[in-house]
Amino acid sequence: MILLAANAYAQLITVLVIFVVVLAITAVVTKWLANYQKSQNAGRNIEVIETTNIANNKWMQIVRVGNTYKVLAVSKDSVTYLGDIDPSELKEIKTDGSKSAFKSMFEKALKKDKNSSDDS
Repeated sequence: MILLAANAYAQLITVLVIFVVVLAITAVVTKWLANYQKSQNAGRNIEVIETTNIANNKWMQIVRVGNTYKVLAVSKDSVTYLGDIDPSELKEIKTDGSKSAFKSMFEKALKKDKNSSDDS
């Protein structure tokens, strides 16, 4: 009876170890693919600066083409040119050295959490 219980625990531990190894491999491969794709687009003259959802399957994008900024309406089936925009009218233009949107949101959440734990 004790041998069966030990065998079950050994199987459980083995499955958990395999699961963690698969997760680690997935994380490494995903990061490698992201860096590979990022390097493929580096140094291009076309860059999407900002995108906002205006309806289901419809977006408005600000795109940098060379040194000019274009505004596009993008839907599932079409792309429509809306016009040029002066870079001085933009609030903030992200550069390659700026923080990613997720990273900045995550840092804000950590600061809020830290401030709320200090209050209690």
